[in-house]
Amino acid sequence: MEIEFITKADFHLLKNDIVDEIRKALQTSPTEQKEWLKTADVLSMLSCSPGTLQNLRVNGTLPFSKMGGTIYYLRADVLKVLSNNKMNAA
Repeated sequence: MEIEFITKADFHLLKNDIVDEIRKALQTSPTEQKEWLKTADVLSMLSCSPGTLQNLRVNGTLPFSKMGGTIYYLRADVLKVLSNNKMNAA
């Protein structure tokens, strides 16, 4: 049986490799952005509560599609709602 020693430098290199892989996985270019978003994505984009998002659906401000129990929103529609509700800073 052969014994191998792992040094702190080995752990440091492993950590750097893992961090680099995670960063690559999290980075998305504009062409890789999802066209259809789930509720959690939209809540994050709008920084609103689930109740506010439901109101946007109910009053027709934000169109959506529902398949099974999952609600989907077009990214373009979410950006349009943001743009239409833009306030001018005085």
